Amino acid sequence: MPLINKTEYENPKWLFNGHLQTIVPGLFRNIQPLAFERERINTPDGDFLDLDWLKNNSQKLVIISHGLEGNSQRPYMMGMARQFFTKGFDVLNWNFRGCGEEINLKPIFYHSGATYDLDTVIEHAEKNYDEIFLVGFSLGGNLTLKYLGEERKRSPKLRKGVAISAPVHLESSCEKISSRENFMYANRFLKTLKEKVIKKAQLFPKEISTGTLRKIKTLRDFDDFFTGPIHGFDDAHDYYEQNSSLYFLEGIKLPSLILNAQNDPFLSPRCFPVKLGRNLENVWMEFPKYGGHVGFIQRKQQDIYWSEQRAFEFITGDQ
Repeated sequence: MPLINKTEYENPKWLFNGHLQTIVPGLFRNIQPLAFERERINTPDGDFLDLDWLKNNSQKLVIISHGLEGNSQRPYMMGMARQFFTKGFDVLNWNFRGCGEEINLKPIFYHSGATYDLDTVIEHAEKNYDEIFLVGFSLGGNLTLKYLGEERKRSPKLRKGVAISAPVHLESSCEKISSRENFMYANRFLKTLKEKVIKKAQLFPKEISTGTLRKIKTLRDFDDFFTGPIHGFDDAHDYYEQNSSLYFLEGIKLPSLILNAQNDPFLSPRCFPVKLGRNLENVWMEFPKYGGHVGFIQRKQQDIYWSEQRAFEFITGDQ
């Protein structure tokens, strides 16, 4: 308890495997533009974060966090924002450091466990709301769960959290995405990550060197040479171990949902911790057979994705 063994999700028959269920929504989904209001806020260390707001003058706010190399305007972010906004919530999609239109001002980037920035966003927003809910995709899902499970001061206005396609065990998931069958995903991520390193090195030549870029062939290499050391970790392994939300689930005190598809090409078996889930009081685990990574396009009503319906149902329901 609380494991959810029965799910209502049915994928379109023509999307017959996890790769198609991942690629098609990411490349071909078209969301009509939403009237976001951009706000830039300062971080305690002298950097900035760009926030995109949808406002209904509601006392309920949903804060949505994106995935690796995503941003606030990705189709999956827009779809989730639309779901809650049209139901009367205020919505805040935020950009991790370096994921907006401008490169950030410090040598550090964002990473899977950078909960200090999520905390800054929540602290900035909470004064105007009675209730706050968190939704995170992929890397943002890991970030959300880690934040909820950490021993830290959190806003008393937080109510629930939802993590979708969350790599709760980072190391084994990194190995999975770097496997031969997933090379196109890994190469796409590496391309943009390397481009950011080059831009960052121009601003911080003493802190960041591009000399090792030629040695980087995998995402783990990138985390070994850049993500880990830049953010104060010994190497990739240390970074993964300290930031995997799997190790924080037992500390979660608010109702939270992990929604991971069993055919997600990015997720390792350790991202489906059924045995642990049976002993958790506040973390619901729902592992449908299909859905891909940040997919969940529906057989019917394809404009609204099942993950969006499920997140709204969980946040507004009795769980």
